[in-house]
Amino acid sequence: MNATAQQLRDKIKEEFKKCALDSSYFLTRYSYIQHPIRGRVLFDLYHYQKDALKDFENHDYNIVLKGRQIGISTLVAGYALWLMLFHKDKNILVIATKQETAKNLVTKVKFMHQNLPVWLRGNIITDNKLSLQFSNGSQIKAVASSPDAGRSEALSLLILDEAAFIDNADIIWTAASSTLSTGGKAILLSTPNGVGNFFHKMWQQAETKTNNFNTILLDWRVHPERDQAWRDRQTELMGELQAIQEHDASFIFSGNTVIPAEILEFYKATYVQEPISKEGFDSNLWVWEYPSPSKSYIVCADVARGDGEDYSTFHVIDVETSTQVAEYKGKVETKQFGNMLVSIATQYNDALLIPDNSSIGWNAIQQIIDRNYRNLFYMSRDLQYVDVEHQLNRKYLKEDKNTSLVPGFMISQRTRPLIIARLKEYMLDNSFTIRSSRMIAELETFIWKNGRPEALGGYNDDLVLALCIGLWVRDTALRLRQEGIELTKIALDGAKYQTNAMVYTNNNLNHNPYEMQIGPEKENLRWLL
Repeated sequence: MNATAQQLRDKIKEEFKKCALDSSYFLTRYSYIQHPIRGRVLFDLYHYQKDALKDFENHDYNIVLKGRQIGISTLVAGYALWLMLFHKDKNILVIATKQETAKNLVTKVKFMHQNLPVWLRGNIITDNKLSLQFSNGSQIKAVASSPDAGRSEALSLLILDEAAFIDNADIIWTAASSTLSTGGKAILLSTPNGVGNFFHKMWQQAETKTNNFNTILLDWRVHPERDQAWRDRQTELMGELQAIQEHDASFIFSGNTVIPAEILEFYKATYVQEPISKEGFDSNLWVWEYPSPSKSYIVCADVARGDGEDYSTFHVIDVETSTQVAEYKGKVETKQFGNMLVSIATQYNDALLIPDNSSIGWNAIQQIIDRNYRNLFYMSRDLQYVDVEHQLNRKYLKEDKNTSLVPGFMISQRTRPLIIARLKEYMLDNSFTIRSSRMIAELETFIWKNGRPEALGGYNDDLVLALCIGLWVRDTALRLRQEGIELTKIALDGAKYQTNAMVYTNNNLNHNPYEMQIGPEKENLRWLL
């Protein structure tokens, strides 16, 4: 053998090794794809495709929320081919809404393989419309979605293509994912298809770190050949809502969310951030700011039993800046949750503590009272007014039979629409800072259903309701407390601003128990009517 032939063999060996070690190198240097306009072209990866490829290699579970026509299905096909060529016994299954859709991805694998240099191609032992198998034991198969799809397979990689459109995808995932337990990987990819489906749930859980999936978000903006003029043309062609879903990779719910989708997208892009710490026995206490001795806080809570579908939740709110500084969402027994509330409220400068006083809520409230927490929120039993005197009294701990005050906040048919409306006002005005991805996730499925705002079926609104309580009390009870303090000072100074109406003091009320005259201003205390 002459030197030239030996050099060529050494070069092939070197290139083979590079391809085996680097999937990006393999695809960019040797793989060809079928471009819809340019025909057969070398697969020159864009930067976002290279990043996604690294995620496929570094994470066992990836979920890809994508816009249309950005080359992700082709990238997944290329990754599958790389696995099959350079690893033994890799079993890859593609599941899609229809067999034809699943076959498309396998067809892309075949095209890339056929156009490789001879020395890179695998030794084919099976090649038909729905599968490709090499002599090293690696194979890829395509099947249509069905409850049993993938159940009996021992999978190395499961690909759910257009997962948002697969019927019974949750059943398919439960059946197929058990076959990944020996070290297999999964890639779920799709354009969005509204909210409430399996793909949306998995994406939300991945964003809030409640499952093991790594999120990859790829909208039209990542593509270097697209600009705003291109995006505007898509709106002209298909309408704004459809263009948002197809190209912006947005789980928009056709305008049916209580908080408009564009507001939620703004909050996600502007305020949502990872907490600086995740604390507690279950790591579900998310903290963005530790307590500052100069600040006032409120802790607002929604109580659940701890063994059902709902969650016990609370927010810690900086009163002055209207900022979420901490949040909890978890399943915990009510007495333990009461202890948690006392602990967090004490930590945040003896914050005003506002649990809901539903039937379940009383269990947590009783624990708070038993521990003599001194700044528990009280409201009137008949929901007619807040008694300013007792709201000011931070040592008031037990129910007062004369004033009919009860601890906690009552969410009723009367108060529910009021507190939800207050949350909407805050968010539309951009006057409250939400940092939690869990909170935004709940708002994305908090919809109008038969004229009533509530969580979409299968979702929760526990964080939403807790925050609604907190924002209402911040605007109402705390403002009255401040005015009450001022009135006490006025009374001690000789009632400087007294008018014809009798002024409220610690010992008397005017003839209308719901109104106070403060100088030229009349303050109505019917804050829950």
